[in-house]
Amino acid sequence: MATIQDFEQLDIRTGTIIACEPFPQARKPAYKLTIDFGPDLGVKHSSAQITTLYAPEQLVGRQVLGVVNFPSRLVAGFPSEVLVLGVYSPKGVVLIGADRPVLDGLRLG
Repeated sequence: MATIQDFEQLDIRTGTIIACEPFPQARKPAYKLTIDFGPDLGVKHSSAQITTLYAPEQLVGRQVLGVVNFPSRLVAGFPSEVLVLGVYSPKGVVLIGADRPVLDGLRLG
């Protein structure tokens, strides 16, 4: 069973996708995302397996939630610095975001 202290260790922030490109080198279909997390955290990169439900042009400008304090991982030579949050549906991963625009870099609390 997780505790509230476990949850508080996660740094989950709002960010806006500013670039998205196909990632053919990835083992599973994925995109390379560039996400702006505001002035304190800056721009971060993520590999995201969200190709089933989203085209790159649908993602640019979209706000998402991401865990920003996990260690960076190399995915097919690409540094994935952020875990973008989504839920698994029968048709693919659905991204999680705020239900109205907010500043980039705000912390989920």
